[in-house]
Amino acid sequence: MYLLKDLPGFNVYTARLVSYFAAMCAGYFLNRYFTFHHLERGRVLWDELLRFFSVHALGGALNFAVYALVVTLADRMGATGRVALFAPLAGVWVGGVVGMCFNFLMSRKHVFDGRTR
Repeated sequence: MYLLKDLPGFNVYTARLVSYFAAMCAGYFLNRYFTFHHLERGRVLWDELLRFFSVHALGGALNFAVYALVVTLADRMGATGRVALFAPLAGVWVGGVVGMCFNFLMSRKHVFDGRTR
């Protein structure tokens, strides 16, 4: 996000969307092969991938909403200096924690549960 946010055509919001998509792609494969590796899979890769992206799109929306709230609050409070510099990072962190909890619980139940539907 920090590499993109100052490039032409990007701001802290568009850069965050791109960084979240990249993280979601990496997250699928890391979850599939490390976190939920012990579960027997009853789904084909594409079905599981579609479920993962669906769940994580909702988690991403929640993550982004929390991120935008933190950045907006810092801006409305007139943050300057280090506070303004680190507000996007704080937003990523807080949004990430909220989104991570949602994504893990929903992935365990709807993506990597090992059952076919």
